[in-house]
Amino acid sequence: MGHLMRQGTSAGKVALAVLSLLLATLIWGKGLQESFSRPSVVPKLSMRQQEISLLAAPAVPNSLKPLLIGEKPKSNLRKILRDLPLDQLEDRERLILALLEPSQDVRRSTLQKTAENESLSSIQKRLLESSTDKKNTQFILNDLAKIKNDPLLYQLTCFALGGNEKTCVDGLISKSMFLRLMFSQGVPVIAVLLGSGFLIRQLWLLLRRVNASWPGLVALPLFPIDMVLLVAGGFVVLGEVLFPALVAPITETLTKDIGSPLKESLRVFLGYIAMTIPPLLILRQQLGSLKGLDLPKNGWLQWRLKPFGNGLVQASHGWLMVMPLVLLTSWLMNSLVGDQGGSNPLLELVLKSQEPLSLALLLLTTVVFAPLFEELIFRGTLLPVLAQTLGRSGGVIVSALVFALAHLSVGEFPPLVVLGLGLALLRLSSGRLFPCVLMHSLWNGVTFINLLLLG
Repeated sequence: MGHLMRQGTSAGKVALAVLSLLLATLIWGKGLQESFSRPSVVPKLSMRQQEISLLAAPAVPNSLKPLLIGEKPKSNLRKILRDLPLDQLEDRERLILALLEPSQDVRRSTLQKTAENESLSSIQKRLLESSTDKKNTQFILNDLAKIKNDPLLYQLTCFALGGNEKTCVDGLISKSMFLRLMFSQGVPVIAVLLGSGFLIRQLWLLLRRVNASWPGLVALPLFPIDMVLLVAGGFVVLGEVLFPALVAPITETLTKDIGSPLKESLRVFLGYIAMTIPPLLILRQQLGSLKGLDLPKNGWLQWRLKPFGNGLVQASHGWLMVMPLVLLTSWLMNSLVGDQGGSNPLLELVLKSQEPLSLALLLLTTVVFAPLFEELIFRGTLLPVLAQTLGRSGGVIVSALVFALAHLSVGEFPPLVVLGLGLALLRLSSGRLFPCVLMHSLWNGVTFINLLLLG
């Protein structure tokens, strides 16, 4: 049987693998280079965080203000907006920056560019008028009616036009923003504390050498060359370039009469489905070539869906332990080399989208399909084959590097490597693929909820 398998490593197969690897290197190299020109979502997230802090301030107890909103939320938001190039600010952001400026001269210079949006343009014109009647409360309320759905802009403009706290501050919105702030800041803090505790305990057990032994590794009887064909050929060349190009006209036809952001979300959804088809077909063919071999218990991929509760506990435990390490890596990178940009465009799309159907498509893509597909390829197939060839440590490291490279972002590469290491170690320690899918889904899901809260 080994002789028959080695016959499959023909000269044509080797040539195809080499060609796939060269093309994948060029494609990924170009993608990584282009990531430098993609904007980072970090400033947007920081800005949204400060906006929520400013709105939540009236409802935050004094004892919690230093922890949740800091001493000067207005100054913090103004600094974030000032750090961004003025010509890159959206009309709303430029208007907020002007309202936060203490100097009237600076405010006027910031407002020189007329907003394209009619409502914002009207407010901008009112702010520039020197004869504004700041005594007439009804006048102020009528003037602000068009931006009532933007709480921060409404509040800042209301104060700028002479309104008082009773007129300008909505108590229900402040309480709502306080709850958002508690979740967006509280969950990461709790996760980091718990995860750090689990990491310390794990290190202590490792030093005492009382860790439970890991189960035996079940790997597909394939070769690294098969993984090159699967990842480089199927995932990169066919999945990321050729197949999406073929289905792009179909996607364009299906979405031509749909407005944004639903159109963008549908394109992302259909594009991701299209990307998964070639590598899944290749994997299906590779699994089909194993017919006649003794199928191991629980199958070649070791999904092992049951017991579900145990898988959920393992996934949660892994997620908690990787959280402080990923955040630490991100912090170190930002401190040492700064924000490298290249954020996943999906983050910006979720942050801006408000349509339920659009968000549902993005949720399905990021929390269901992406974890299932990526874990199947990277931890279900690639990792065991590499571990069989390079040893467990080599398999963990190389699979994590390939996983991070696949996201085509230089700025996000180090944190994604750490996440990939955590997922790989969970796969080996549990002997199951299912907890890896749950952990990946949990990671994306918490990120998705946080973006919704900041949106």
